[in-house]
This record gives sequence, C-alpha cells and structure tokens, in this order.
Amino acid sequence: MPHGDSTHSQSTQEQSTQGESVQATGTTPLRGGRARALPALLAAAPWWVVLAAGLVCVWLGFGLAVKPLSSLAALTFYVGASFIASGIVDLIDRERAAAPATRMVLGWGWIASGIVVLAWSGATMALLPLMVAISLIVSGLVRGIDSFRGTGTPADGRMATLVFALADLILGVVSLAWPDVTLLLLAFLFGVRTVIFGLGSIWSALVQARSGSPTAVRRRPTVLRHWTRLAGAVLSLVLAVAAAGIGVQLRDGAPQLSDFYTAPETLPAHAGALLKSEPFTTAVPAGTKAWRILYTTTRADSTPTVASAVVLTSLTPATGPRPVITWAHGTTGYAPACAPSNLAEPFTSGALPALDEIVDNGWVLVTTDYTGMGTQGPQPYLIGQGEARSVLDSVRAAKALDAEQAELDMAEGTVVWGHSQGGQAELWTGGIAASYAPDVKISGVVAMAPASDAIGLVENLPAIAGGSVFASYVAAAYAATYPDVSFNDYIAPTARTFVREMSTRCLTEPGVLVSLISAIAIDKNKTIFSKDPTQGALGERLRENTPVLPIPFALFIAQEESDTLVIPPVQDAYVAARCVDGQELEYRKYAEKDHMGLVSEGSPLLGDLIAWTKDRIAGKPAADTCNDLN
Repeated sequence: MPHGDSTHSQSTQEQSTQGESVQATGTTPLRGGRARALPALLAAAPWWVVLAAGLVCVWLGFGLAVKPLSSLAALTFYVGASFIASGIVDLIDRERAAAPATRMVLGWGWIASGIVVLAWSGATMALLPLMVAISLIVSGLVRGIDSFRGTGTPADGRMATLVFALADLILGVVSLAWPDVTLLLLAFLFGVRTVIFGLGSIWSALVQARSGSPTAVRRRPTVLRHWTRLAGAVLSLVLAVAAAGIGVQLRDGAPQLSDFYTAPETLPAHAGALLKSEPFTTAVPAGTKAWRILYTTTRADSTPTVASAVVLTSLTPATGPRPVITWAHGTTGYAPACAPSNLAEPFTSGALPALDEIVDNGWVLVTTDYTGMGTQGPQPYLIGQGEARSVLDSVRAAKALDAEQAELDMAEGTVVWGHSQGGQAELWTGGIAASYAPDVKISGVVAMAPASDAIGLVENLPAIAGGSVFASYVAAAYAATYPDVSFNDYIAPTARTFVREMSTRCLTEPGVLVSLISAIAIDKNKTIFSKDPTQGALGERLRENTPVLPIPFALFIAQEESDTLVIPPVQDAYVAARCVDGQELEYRKYAEKDHMGLVSEGSPLLGDLIAWTKDRIAGKPAADTCNDLN
C-alpha cells in the first residue's frame, strides 16, 4: 500500500507536499516510488479498477492499523513486491532515457532486492528501525540546508522546511533509541495510510467516472497549501519534541549497574566463595543491617561464574544462632540491571513476603539475584539448575560473610522460600542440594505459586495480558543457554525486534510501559512464536526444567485458586504427579487472591508460612497432604 499519494491524479507538486508530510510521521523509507508501486500501477487503470482497489485498501487498512505483526508482515510484502514490480518496469520500458545496459542492471537489481526483502523478512524488520532513523536524520539535514539556501522561496515555505527538518532530526534520534516503538508506529501508520490511500482512490475513481478524465480532481489553492504545510510542520515538531521528552523520562528511570557487580579477572576454584561485600542500605528496614555480596557459583552446564546477593539481619540481640531464610525472588526482568539488589525496592520488587516477620523473629535473610542479574552472562530464567546453584552458593557465601560479621551469627540450617520463578528455583534447590551442596543444611522448602511446569506456563502465556513480556524472557534465556535452541527458529520475524527490546527492560522501570503496550498490541494480533514453543528443541528443554527430582526435605507448595499466570489446574497436575512418585509434601490452596496477591500483605498464606517455617526451625515433623488428593 502507498505511503504518499492520497489520489493518483494529484499534481507532482502536491504529491511532493504529501510525501514530506508522511516523512515527518516516520515513514520516510517508503516515500520513494520504488517502495510504493501501486499508485503508478493504478494511474492508467479504468475508474472501476481504481474504485475496487480503493475499497480493498480501506478494508485492509482498518484491519492492519490495530494489528502490528500482521501490518508489518504486509508492509514487508508490499515493499518487496514493489521493488520487484519497479524492476520489471525498468526491464520492459524501452522509452526510458537510460541506456539498455543501465536499465538491465537497475531492473534486475531491484528485482533481486525485492526477493531478498521477501525471503529474509526477519532481517528486513531488524534493519527497518535503523533505516527509518538514518533516513529521518539525513532528511532533516538536507531539509535544514535547503531552508537556509532556498532563494526565491517564500518565507513561510522556508520556515515550514526548517521546522520539518528539526522534526525529522528529533524523530530520527528517537527511532534509534526505541526501535520497537518505531515498528509499532510504522505498523499503525501503514494501516492508516492504506486507509487514506483507499479513500483517495475511491474519490478519484468517482470523479473520473463522472467526468471521464483522471485530471478532474481540483487542486488546492496555493495559499491554503502553504499554510497547511506550515501547520503540519509545527504539529510534527510538537509531536517529535513530546516523543523525545517521554523517551528521556523513560530512559532516566532505567536502573544502572555499579562497579560492585564486576567480577575479578581470576576466580577461586570452588563455588560459594565470597569475593567481596559492602554495606547495603537501599530500602533496608529500620533496626536491621545488610550487606551486598558477590560470590562464585556455576551455571547449569557447570561453567564457573559469579552472582550477587543481599544478606540482612536484625540488630536486636539474639539469644543464640539466628535461623536463616534463603529467598529466591520472582521475575523482575531478564537483563543484568534488573537484579533486585540493584533496584530501588530490592525486597518488594522480587515479591518477598513477610519481611517484617523475618526481622521481628530475628532471622537472617539471604537473597540471591541469580547469575546474569547484576553480573554478566545469561540469566537462567526458568532454568532450574542455574537458578538453584545460585541459591545454594549464596548460602555458602553468606556463611563466609558470617565469619567476618559478628551481627550475623547464622544457624546451621536454612528454610528456603521462593515465589513464581523463585518457586521453581526452590523446587530445584531442594532437588539438587544433596548432590551439589551437601554442606548446605536445608530444613524445609517453600514454593509459592511456583512455575513448576514450564510447558504449562508457556502454553498459558498467550492468555495473559502482556504475556509476551514473560515469553521474551523465556526465549532470550533458553536461546542464550542451550545451543540447540535457536531464537530465530521460534520467534516470528516481525516480532524479533519487539522480543529483543522487551527482554532488556525491567518490570519496575518506567520503560516497561513500552513493553506492555507492545505485548498487548501483539497478543491481540498473534503470538510472538512462529512455531509451537512446546515442541522441538525448545519444548524438550522446557520439559527438562520441570523439577521432578525427589526432595528429601519438608516441602510446602502454596497456590492461589484465582491465579491467571500459574493456573491452578497446571499446579494441581504437577502436585498430583509428585505425590504419585512418592514425594511427601503439603499442598495448600488459597482463595480470592491473584498471583501477586498470594504473597502480598494481608494474604492468608503469610500466617501459614511463618508458622510452617517456625515448625521446621524447631525440627517438628511436616504434614503430608498427598493422601488428601486421592
């Protein structure tokens, strides 16, 4: 569909004005005739063909305007087909001034370009935001020069050109900073421009049918055209400045990493070694003291790496060694800067429940960030071995810190808690502790709304508003961790830029609004996956990360009956399967709370959590509710 002429019978001057208007809205790469062959094809067509094409464009445009992935796919097809059509015209138009050899080179060159665009749409989508940005910046520079050099041009015309130039430059920078926003705008504008082109074609066809001449469409008066152009330029500049201002605000709210997370060049040979520590004061409750630590651990494939954590204790004198709570946080993002210890709310951002009760009871809290959060390297998002090793080695490192800090006085055993992603991490922690870290004494495992079944979770993500955000974390983590899982094999070409950008933003930063808008727009259209993520290499890896190892410790699994993310039927099936395999556990379900509400203040789970934890610390036997499920 075209991105310039609203009717094919307008004058060259008026088409140029329209092209500039489109350029200011961010569709510059499509301004040239090579990328919009339809107007030329319709120019000599009978009126009834133009009318039919207009009606089809209006119908398609309305649908495409609200479907970003479909719109971008259509845009890619249109550009590729236009290149091919343009090349064919070069080959068959013998009346052109160019030499035959030149026409052959141009023709076959444009045909080849069109084939490339159609065959490698993923690369096209990845480059499109950059093409838009470069085109806008170049356009802005050229327009700016023209506005200063333009002799004989009316003052209002030079002013409009200069304003358009500023708008182009600003929008070019914004396009570089926000490639997924650029694609959303392109998708929307492509649909809108398709509607406009269709309406213009319908009007042109009706005028042509009535008058018998395609030149019957009246031109706008020159004065009106000049003022319309100036008003459009000012509006474009206002929108560009507003977009840039919003972008700066969102970028300023993104967390930045400090040098603390930088690993030393050489690492100790053993996992759980304390590398460094520093006092930690961010959102630390009154009457407590905390440290941020960096320690050695291993990835899922046993590669040595480092991770960070926070260790917190009450300043109230204890009568004996302090019981330890080891916390595995819920999803905060995928990128390194999303580490809870790096965020403004390090405890609540990962959905830690009952912090006040931990402090009041005089317990020590150890909270890992996982590898790849704070530190470099892929985060083991929903990759059980990687998460669990970070948890177990954080306890080891905290023990080393205990030897340096008298306030800690840690007891030998620990109760491990986790929610959502962290719930899965704790199920894996309980399963590998005896083999990976037999020196870490676990008194009990609590998994709150755990992502116990990775397959079930991924299958449910399309039903969740913004589910593509979590899917982007899964895609990024599994592609980075497993050589047999290819990102491009599973993510639709038109969605790849969106998915990559989503995975760079933390759930607590303002910029996540862009991810949510993108995800909601995409989810209403289609899934980000080009094929079933539960099949093939990705499906096999997801199944590998379902925690089915026996847990030789007391196990408590909590589930909210109204949870729409980790849905109860999936959790029920997981628990039932574990009971059949002989796992002893206590399974409790809670009503009238959602996924996050399960661990929020006022949840009925919290009282049960503290009581169950105290019983494990006291060494009391745990209940087994598997028989109640039969």
